[in-house]
Amino acid sequence: MPASWNTVRADFPILAQQVNGRPLVYLDNAATSQKPQCVIDALVDYYSKDNANVHRGIHALSMRATAAYEAARERSAKFLNAASASEIVFTGGTTDGINLVANAWGDENLKAGDVILLTEMEHHSNLVPWQLLARRTGAKLRFLPVVAGDTGLLDLAKLPEVLTPDVKLFAFTHVSNTLGVINPVADLVAAAKKVGALTLIDAAQSAGHMVVDVRAIGCDFLVVSGHKMCGPTGIGLLYGRQELLDAMPPYRGGGSMISSVTYEEAKWAPAPQKFEAGTPNIADAIALARAMDYLDELGRAEIMRHDERLAALAYERITKEVPGIRVLGPAHHRSGVLSFAIPGAHAHDVVTLADQEGIALRGGHHCNQPLMKKLGLTSTSRASFYLYNTADDIERLIFALKKIQKFFAV
Repeated sequence: MPASWNTVRADFPILAQQVNGRPLVYLDNAATSQKPQCVIDALVDYYSKDNANVHRGIHALSMRATAAYEAARERSAKFLNAASASEIVFTGGTTDGINLVANAWGDENLKAGDVILLTEMEHHSNLVPWQLLARRTGAKLRFLPVVAGDTGLLDLAKLPEVLTPDVKLFAFTHVSNTLGVINPVADLVAAAKKVGALTLIDAAQSAGHMVVDVRAIGCDFLVVSGHKMCGPTGIGLLYGRQELLDAMPPYRGGGSMISSVTYEEAKWAPAPQKFEAGTPNIADAIALARAMDYLDELGRAEIMRHDERLAALAYERITKEVPGIRVLGPAHHRSGVLSFAIPGAHAHDVVTLADQEGIALRGGHHCNQPLMKKLGLTSTSRASFYLYNTADDIERLIFALKKIQKFFAV
């Protein structure tokens, strides 16, 4: 844990700049996080010293690159507390990981009449791949609703109605990218096990913000995006229980994922290699491992408490000092994601005016169009906090929101 969270900002060179003549306040962390210098250095060091293709070379650079790449897999397994590094597949991100499971597991195991259970708060990345799978297989989608109102909590009283023995997979988010809700993932997994359903958790918004222990949770699959946890873009993780990965066919074919090939057929390498066709994203996997080191040096439990404090403070101050704004999500025990709507102002206009104050927000439907429709909205503005944000950033945000609200009230 740092001596002061105010000192963490200095680790991120991009935050030293000004935007529109004002010091940058970056509050778009749910879209992507910034990168500390140590992660940037890891990328530069790899390309400067060790750049070579992995697994196939026996020269020094290739062997060093292979060792670093597989060490990143070991580090990822430790980060998620997987039983083995062979339960970690490197992917392009959360979306890629979900599509891998939908194609490699789903096409083999689902048939007409089977049910895929989702929640009403899912990001499009954890909705559209299952829609496509249902179209291919004849399976049906079912949804666990969120409760009426703006808290955004799951309606857990309805879980027994929707989680029935015909459900083969229950896929759900750990932390909502719009509502800031932290779902009780271990309880949801335990309920799914009782009816024989497998589980997939979208941990894009949680893995870099809190301890995520796949064995304690008990899930079958879990997906992560590196760029949302201080790592590079274009790299992510799929955790899968070993017996499931071993039974699944590959999703893509090519080099590196085979044990032998003839003109007529091919045999696959064991998991995870059979899911990593072609030249992998070596540099970004190595840099992601360095990001994991950085997060653990700060302490993921401490990061979670820091996020919660900032979100609670922002929620309290906005609701008290900027009356009339509609704020989504619970007041307490929430992530650092805070979405809101200013009556009479489109979210894109709010974000544009905030940018003039040097504040980076996100505006739109946040890849949550069905949820927005249920809430009676087309879009919201979103502030999302992370380890380099402070109470001073909230002060700047409140000042900007008051100014924006006054502008639209004229």
